[in-house]
Amino acid sequence: MSKTLLVALLLAMPVQAQTPAGGQETCADKEQRITERLQQAEAADNQQQVRGLSKALQEMRANCSEAGLAAERGQRIGESEAEVEERRDELAEAIRKGDQEKIDKREGKLAEALKELGEARAE
Repeated sequence: MSKTLLVALLLAMPVQAQTPAGGQETCADKEQRITERLQQAEAADNQQQVRGLSKALQEMRANCSEAGLAAERGQRIGESEAEVEERRDELAEAIRKGDQEKIDKREGKLAEALKELGEARAE
């Protein structure tokens, strides 16, 4: 597949707004992760880290909600989608100008933005 065809496909590909239902972090997951780190800090007798993690656990329990986590995921995905669109526009402009060095640079930035979007959707 030629590079030009690949670029054209990337530019034409729509950005999906839906996230997969599986693999999304829940408040229980966050609590478990903080609790595990707290236990490790206690085992290592790291009192400063124990205090910080205890506070983080208390705040997480008081403030975490599934709706809040979903809103944060949605925001991260929206920001990533906007970044991808911006990178596609920059690449299209570089292609119009015919500057191969800029095209190569913009392709790399677009690939990175697409990777970040995939990671945001996978959360």
